[in-house]
Amino acid sequence: MSWRSVTRRFPVLASRDFRLLLADRMIAPGAMAFSMVGVSFAVLDAGGTPADLSYVLAAQIAPCLVFCLLGGVIADRIAPQRVIVAANLLIAVGEGTFGLLVLTSRPALWQMIVLETVSGTGVAIFYPASQALLPVLAPGDLLQQASALSRLVMNAAQMSGAALAGLVVAAIKPGWALTICGAGMTVTVPLLLSIRAKPSRPAPSSGMLRDMRDGWSEFISHTWLWVIVAQFSVVMMAWFGGFEVLGPVVAKEHLGGPAAWGAIMAAESVGLVAGGLFSLWWSPHRPMLLTVTIGGITALTPLSLAMLWPLPLICLTSFGVGAATEIMMVVWTVAMARKIRPDALARVSGYDALGSMMATPAGALVAGPAATAIGVRKTQLGAAALIATVSALALIPRDIRGTKATEGAVDVPAAEPARAAEPVRDTEPALGSDQVPVGEPVLAAPGP
Repeated sequence: MSWRSVTRRFPVLASRDFRLLLADRMIAPGAMAFSMVGVSFAVLDAGGTPADLSYVLAAQIAPCLVFCLLGGVIADRIAPQRVIVAANLLIAVGEGTFGLLVLTSRPALWQMIVLETVSGTGVAIFYPASQALLPVLAPGDLLQQASALSRLVMNAAQMSGAALAGLVVAAIKPGWALTICGAGMTVTVPLLLSIRAKPSRPAPSSGMLRDMRDGWSEFISHTWLWVIVAQFSVVMMAWFGGFEVLGPVVAKEHLGGPAAWGAIMAAESVGLVAGGLFSLWWSPHRPMLLTVTIGGITALTPLSLAMLWPLPLICLTSFGVGAATEIMMVVWTVAMARKIRPDALARVSGYDALGSMMATPAGALVAGPAATAIGVRKTQLGAAALIATVSALALIPRDIRGTKATEGAVDVPAAEPARAAEPVRDTEPALGSDQVPVGEPVLAAPGP
C-alpha cells in the first residue's frame, strides 16, 4: 500500500506534527512499562512489605493533587509540547536514579518515596498538556481518528514494553528495568521540541489564580463532567489499591512472580490495542453512559486476583478490561475536546485529572495495611464492590444517561494545525526526512 493510499484512508497522517507525535508515543509508553513492572518488584525484592509498596506507589500519585492544576494552567499559556518535555525529564530523573540506586546499593524506603514523587510530578503535569495538544494537531473531524491512532500506537508500545519488562525483571533484576525507563524518557526531548504547535490562546495578562477560577467555572458547568470525575475518584482509589498495589503481591505469592505480573500487564496492553482498533471505526451515541458503565467494569481485575483465577483467565480478564478502558479513553478525549472551550481545555483537563486521581493516594496507602490486617483477598473483594457500587450511583443523573455525542459541541478552530492538510508525496518518509523518532509518558491507570 502506498503512502498516498494510507493518508487517504487516515487523512490525519498527512500532518507532519501528528506523525512526530505518533513516533513519540511509540517509545515513551514502552519505557514507562518498564517502570510499571520494575517499581513494584524493586520494593518487594528490597525486603519491602505490602505496606511499603503502598507508600511508594502513593508517592507516584500524590503530586497529582498539586501539579495537575498547575500543569493545566501552564499548558494553556505556552506550547503544550514544552510542558510534556519537562514532564518526561522529571520521569527520566526519578526512574533512572531509582534504577541506579537499586543496581548499586539497597535503597532506603525514604529514597524510593522521594524518587517516585519526582516521577509522579512528571506524570501529573503531562496529562493536561497531552489533552490540550492533540486537538491542536488534529482539529475538527480528524480528532477521533487522531485520538484512536495515537492511543493505538501508545498501547502497542506499552504492550511490548510490559512483556519485555517482566522478562527483564525476572532475569536481571528490577534495577535494569528502571534504568531503561529513565533512558527511554530522556530521548523524547528532541522530537517533542520539533513539534510546531502553539498554545490555544495568547499568553494572558490575568494571574494564574484567576485562570484556575475560570477553569473551575467551566468544569463545574457540565454536570456529566463533574459526576464522572467524582465516580472515577472512587473507582481509581479502589482499583489502584486492589490491582496495582496488591496485584504484584498476589503474583509473587500465587502466580509465579514478576513474569506472571508482566504477562497480566501485557494482556491488558493487548486489550488496549484491540480497543484502539475498534475505536477507529466506532463511536457511541451516548458517550457519558458508556464511560460510566466501563468504569464499573474495571472491578473485574481486582476481583479476578481476589478469587485466584488461573493465570490465563486473569490475563483474559485483564485483556477485556483493557479493551473496554481504551474505548472509554478515546471517547472521553473526543468528548472533552468537543464540549469544552478550546482555550480552557488544558485547565479543565487538570481538574479532570485532579478529581479522578485525588483519592488514589489514599487507596495506595490503605491497601497494604488493610491487606496485612484482613488479608489480601478480602481487601481486593472490597475494592471490587466499591467500584461497582459507585458506578451504579453515577448512572442516576439524567445528563449521564441522556447526553448524546452531538449535544453541546463547541467549535474547534483549525488555525495553526491546518498542517493536517499539507500536501502528501508518495516519496515522503513517514516521519519527515530530518526527524528521529522518540517518545512521551502515559498514565498507567485507567480513568478519564
